[in-house]
Amino acid sequence: MLTKVEVRNNRGDLLLLPLEDVQTGYLVQDIGGLGPVKATIVSSSFAQLDGVQYHSSRREARNLTFRLGLEPDYRTGSVQKLRKALYSFFMTKSSVDLTFFMLDEPDVNISGRVESCEPALFTDEPAVDISVMCFDPDFYNPDPVIVSGTSTADTTENLLDYDGTVETGILFTLNVNRTEDAFTLYHRAPNGDVRTMDFAIPLLNADVVEVSTIRGAKSATLTRSGSSTSIMKSLSPQSGWIELTQGDNHFRVYATGAGIPYTVEYLNKYGGL
Repeated sequence: MLTKVEVRNNRGDLLLLPLEDVQTGYLVQDIGGLGPVKATIVSSSFAQLDGVQYHSSRREARNLTFRLGLEPDYRTGSVQKLRKALYSFFMTKSSVDLTFFMLDEPDVNISGRVESCEPALFTDEPAVDISVMCFDPDFYNPDPVIVSGTSTADTTENLLDYDGTVETGILFTLNVNRTEDAFTLYHRAPNGDVRTMDFAIPLLNADVVEVSTIRGAKSATLTRSGSSTSIMKSLSPQSGWIELTQGDNHFRVYATGAGIPYTVEYLNKYGGL
């Protein structure tokens, strides 16, 4: 159950929108666009073949809509003052950060830009209709999950229990404590699919390797003596970028010799509330 929405503008100001509470002067009458967004599915048909063949799919941007009733305390304020204050958060083109609070569920964030802010001026029940476009459609819990482990020369796996409902990338950090010539990341998804990332690169004690599989921010870097360089050329072209999916994900780092400590960091992401 949704209990409150917080809105932060690009100046850092905070607007509280508690549900079923008009102490702020704003009554949240409706919020739209909280469910899973529509997917665009690409397929093609072939002569003499029934049906169509699936190729790929992608989710569209999220359109959040708010209808806020204006309920001022006429002893100290007015509808105009409430409306003007609302414009400082929802002026068109401006960016906003939204946090949704729910009972017995983690708080989730999402960012967007204001598409429209339409006040109902000539009415006995003043209200404002707001539309926010969120180009990344996923809600996310801002508190990262961090799991520690050590590399292994056998098949011992580390369990990553992913609570999100849509795929999420990871930030992998290998804190090298000895020399090594190669290592491999293994990911076994809840459905049994296996992806690997093979790196062939000489490593020295005190090196730090970071691999990001986050969409839009994929990278692989080596930090040695305070200097960072890309090691993408050391990644096998047969490798697949690792993403966690809902459920029990199994992860391991293969390297010969003694264990090398590592951490895996990720955010729980949700396709709808």
